[in-house]
Amino acid sequence: MAATGDEAAAMDSISREPAAVSAGLSRAAGGVAQAERTEDPPEAPSVAPKKPGTNADGGVETAEEAVEPAEPDINELCSDMFEKMAIFLQGELTATCEDYLLLENMNKLTSLKYMEMKDITINISRNLQDLNDKYASLQPYLDQINKIEEQVSALEQAAYKLDAYSKKLEARFKKLEKR
Repeated sequence: MAATGDEAAAMDSISREPAAVSAGLSRAAGGVAQAERTEDPPEAPSVAPKKPGTNADGGVETAEEAVEPAEPDINELCSDMFEKMAIFLQGELTATCEDYLLLENMNKLTSLKYMEMKDITINISRNLQDLNDKYASLQPYLDQINKIEEQVSALEQAAYKLDAYSKKLEARFKKLEKR
């Protein structure tokens, strides 16, 4: 919300402080600041904060001016900040590069493992094909074995029947002989 009329004029007059008043306040605040910091040279004049007051136009409060604390050499601070930021960024980039190198090594290792598995699979497939070929070449012999087994089973049945018949004949013969 923008100030209008008397309020705008009051705010404008507050923001334009007379030079003499601000110079006097600067000297007074500067003397206290000089006593507190004996090592650091004064860089910027510090201004004491204004006390909020009222204007004769209707009770408009005045704003306090921000007082910047006396700082060490800004160039040294900036240089220190840039050095630390460079170290931080270098660390971040190094960590990222190491992550990528780790991923690359993991990919190479995985690729080698898959190659080994591929070779094993090819060998298994080749051996399975050889076994299938051998089984196919043995199939006629296996068929013959099955036929022989059936014939042996039939022959065995015949032998049992012959044995039973021969026992019957022997029993008859003994019967006839006893008479």
